[in-house]
Amino acid sequence: MVPPSKANSANVFISYRSKDPDQLLAKDFQKALQAKGHDAFMAAASIRLGDNWSKRIDQALEACDYLLLLLSEKSAASEMVTEEVRRARELRDSRSDNKPIILPIRVQFPISSPLNYDLRGYLSRIQQREWNAPEDTDPILQEILSLLEIGYDSQIDEANEQTPETVTPAFDGPEGRPLPAAEPEVPQGQLTLASAFYIQREPLESLCYREIERQAALIRIKAPRQMGKTSLMARVLHHAEEQGARAISVSFQLSDEAVFQDLNLFLRRFCALVSRKLKVPLSKLNEFWDDEFFGPKENCSTYFEECLLADLNGPIVLGLDEVDRMFAYEQVAKEFLGLLRTWNEEAKVNDAWGKLRLVVVHSTESYVVMDTNSSPFNVGLPINLKDFDASQVMDLAKRHGLGWGNQEVTQLMDMVGGHPYLVRVALYQIAKNGKNLKQALTAAPTEAGIYSDHLRRHLWNLEKHPDLLDAIRQTAANNAPVRLDSIAAFKLNGMGLVHLKENDVTLRYELYRRYFRDRLRVS
Repeated sequence: MVPPSKANSANVFISYRSKDPDQLLAKDFQKALQAKGHDAFMAAASIRLGDNWSKRIDQALEACDYLLLLLSEKSAASEMVTEEVRRARELRDSRSDNKPIILPIRVQFPISSPLNYDLRGYLSRIQQREWNAPEDTDPILQEILSLLEIGYDSQIDEANEQTPETVTPAFDGPEGRPLPAAEPEVPQGQLTLASAFYIQREPLESLCYREIERQAALIRIKAPRQMGKTSLMARVLHHAEEQGARAISVSFQLSDEAVFQDLNLFLRRFCALVSRKLKVPLSKLNEFWDDEFFGPKENCSTYFEECLLADLNGPIVLGLDEVDRMFAYEQVAKEFLGLLRTWNEEAKVNDAWGKLRLVVVHSTESYVVMDTNSSPFNVGLPINLKDFDASQVMDLAKRHGLGWGNQEVTQLMDMVGGHPYLVRVALYQIAKNGKNLKQALTAAPTEAGIYSDHLRRHLWNLEKHPDLLDAIRQTAANNAPVRLDSIAAFKLNGMGLVHLKENDVTLRYELYRRYFRDRLRVS
């Protein structure tokens, strides 16, 4: 194969875990790509001492034509890998050339193995390859080089939807109930309904279950990332089905950026997504959509009332996940959320609309991209997910087969509070990989610790917003509560990094205090 001319060379960002065999495979790919005249970026090898790490990652992603994604079991659970893929999808959606193209390769990690909730969404329509041994390297490499030589038709992804992944539940006990202890699951997002590691947060569950049985119910679940929002929504929808309702969920995770910039396009897409879930022919949509005489909100409402709801004999519960995806697009977000409010009011007095019940889920981390310092949606029953308490952490430790007492629980919570994901990461590493609690906590706030991915993701996002980075630096420098600009305080609280104490803030966990003091060189 003749090396490409410089004009035809490609920039390839190689995302990988810095452990073998992932690292060796990444180096093999980099060497082969460079030999053919392509530029290949590997974070560990390409970032020089003294470089701003997060800025270099951003620059490399923005410049790349292809994201070569090496997915092993460990890297698939990585927050930084997920963030790189999210950023690549964001860049791709905003560009006419649909680049960077994502090329996923499963490294000793079968395609049948589940991905975390976010990665599953980002990669759901993208063809993936499997690497299991060195003899697989050359065939995969030749396919990649051919793609780079002839160019990649991004529409292949849309035409070749992958077979849905199967998710293996935790071991079940009698009558299908989860056993109190099970093989530890890698902490990676939404927990299956059968998972032994879902912790009840009463009275929140009971409150949601009672509410969803009511006409005109609207439940609003909000929290920073990794607090269990989608897992709770799944259980609310499951409860509704057990009560005889029809329950479906729609996620905005995969919606392209262009969809959020045009209200008519967005609402048509929304109606199409709901129709597909309800097995209603999409041809029906054209019958009720009249752009000549009516606006998009009128068309959407008419379609719901006269087509979707009219054919239902009982209530329907519609779960809307990743609603925060639209928060950066103020006009569409304002109109759509206003439409939901209107439907909810109609449901209180109108029999047709009375069939519709809503569960709206959004991450407060997306408040960072908003120009306001108030919640974008203030109707319905608000469910603000909080940290686990000590008894819940103890319960979760037992489910991991750990014979912990109050001392161990206190030590862990002194570092990470009761953050559901951070607690589960520690318990998984101790139960599955034999980590020592004391050693794990000592290294926790460092780049070598079990939370390095989580911490680097936060630092990466903060460095995109210098005002927030300065606010974190100021907060980390003080042991006492700090008075910040109200909008900065609101956004940092939404990211889950600080606690609000009246008009002042403190860092939420000791983990964050130690990490940011070191990384931001706070004395």
